[in-house]
Amino acid sequence: MRPRITELRLSAFAGHRRAALPLGPLTLLAGPSGCGKSSALRACEALARLGGGAALGEAFPDPVACVPERARPDAQQRRGFRIGCTADGPAGPVRLDVAVQAEPHLRVVGERLTAGGTGPAGDRPCATPGKRSVQAAWHTAGPTPVTRGPLPDDRLGTALLPLRVAGRTSGQRRVLAAAEQMVVALRSAFACDPDPGRMRGPVPAGSARLLRHCGNLAGVLLRTHAECGHRHTQFVAAVRAGCAGPVADVLAELPADGTVRAVLDRGDGIRTELGRLGEGELRYVALALVLLTGPGVLDLDPAGEVPAALQTLTVLADGLDRSLDPGQRSELLRLAARMCERGHIRLVGAVSDASWAAGTDGVTVVHLKP
Repeated sequence: MRPRITELRLSAFAGHRRAALPLGPLTLLAGPSGCGKSSALRACEALARLGGGAALGEAFPDPVACVPERARPDAQQRRGFRIGCTADGPAGPVRLDVAVQAEPHLRVVGERLTAGGTGPAGDRPCATPGKRSVQAAWHTAGPTPVTRGPLPDDRLGTALLPLRVAGRTSGQRRVLAAAEQMVVALRSAFACDPDPGRMRGPVPAGSARLLRHCGNLAGVLLRTHAECGHRHTQFVAAVRAGCAGPVADVLAELPADGTVRAVLDRGDGIRTELGRLGEGELRYVALALVLLTGPGVLDLDPAGEVPAALQTLTVLADGLDRSLDPGQRSELLRLAARMCERGHIRLVGAVSDASWAAGTDGVTVVHLKP
């Protein structure tokens, strides 16, 4: 069982209050503008960054925007937000809940890791004002039932537990298993929102990892075409189903100026540069490539110490159906469902209306309200 995030909790985050969002292999967050779809995806991405060891400032570049609008400061002028998630895997369900102070100083003020519903495996009590570290406790049973140690207040303690717990006793190994399952589930996340404006022109050679805006798609295509012929064949079939006109191949060309440009081979001697495609076609092509590649091709930092076969890539796609026509939308959903069914990839996409996805096997629709 690959570790994977099965629930996102937004206890007090931006416009969300006491929200628990179930996440299946293929999840669509649906609702009108302003209902919190994008903020939910930002919370997912922030947790992924924290799981990879990033500091709070990297995970939340605008922390004040994450504070609920009606939240009032306390006597010390402190305001913050609370988020969490559940990761399922070999260790059973593991819950992570984090409280972050956004004002006056950005810091983690509370964190709890709970394994298997049997009580906390790790607990970071509320931080003390004026101190840049807190005393955390992990419950390891055995001769020393509780082990304590300092943790920095700008990092996720769960990501640091493997460095602090020896793993000598069964209790310590239980704590490590819970922390590692959560970290592996969080880290392999890729936030993606293709920008057609960046995809139209040639890119410098050597762009081997796909960026979140997919502007360097041509450079990545040069790599993926050479690395796996089977995946490339699947990609070409997907492009053929979603783009106008005949498509015999999708190629990356190397002009004399040292750049790379992507073209559609029409099969009759005509090659169409990607820059000539419509916005919907460009977004469709980019999203299809993301779904048909792996973590090694995307601009993310997966858990390198864990075999790829034991990891699940989670794609976070804001505006999944933006600019797509009904045919492209349906084809992309079918491709996503097929890839997610295999278990090595999960997709969380934001859409304004999910009625077009009704009846598709394997799709979880979460309706959000303003």
